[in-house]
Amino acid sequence: MIQVRNLSKVYDGVRVLNIPELDIREGESFGLVGNNGAGKTTFFSLLLDLISPTSGHIDNRNVTVDKSEDWKPFTASFLDESFLIGYLTAEEYFYFVGELRGQNKADVDALLAKHEEFFNGEILNTKKYIRDFSKGNQKKIGIIATLIGSPKVIVLDEPFANLDPTTQFRLKKIIKELADDPTVTVLVSSHDLNHTVEVSDRIVAMHKGEIVKDIVTSEETLRELEAFFAV
Repeated sequence: MIQVRNLSKVYDGVRVLNIPELDIREGESFGLVGNNGAGKTTFFSLLLDLISPTSGHIDNRNVTVDKSEDWKPFTASFLDESFLIGYLTAEEYFYFVGELRGQNKADVDALLAKHEEFFNGEILNTKKYIRDFSKGNQKKIGIIATLIGSPKVIVLDEPFANLDPTTQFRLKKIIKELADDPTVTVLVSSHDLNHTVEVSDRIVAMHKGEIVKDIVTSEETLRELEAFFAV
């Protein structure tokens, strides 16, 4: 369970995020949508303790994230390519993350083999540094790295951006498989309403830092969101 209470973030006197209350259930596949500046990345940054709240707090499985680091062993995220280590090869990076998460080389290799189709023969055994891969392939590396160690909370910010249609389809399959585990909570933000609706049990729409819609996904969800953002 992720609990948000009286959460706000203010920059230079401007309130960019204001969420009085939000609960995300364990096992939920949670989609966050909104235009640029809606507050999606700010919310994820607060959830991951990358920035400090102006007021309020977020509890991740009963751990207040800006007061303790006890949430880190069961939480993984990929926000953007700047969080990768560019001077490592993909394999070196995966093994480095594996060490941080208590996984041995065989554990990591098993995970990589499972997702070989997602890599499409473009990542492993190339001897390329991460900095030399395309944005799309860097994103593939970052996404699969979040799965190392079987985290219980997975945060993906704009995971479909820079991916070709085939890889987007494969990513949706991965997210849906994660969501089938009732102990795993997946949080996905995206500008793409269609992709987000496909992989989410629940959609929250944000506008100017506030929640404006909170919808359990149904056949009507996409049309409802399209109508909202078309105004």
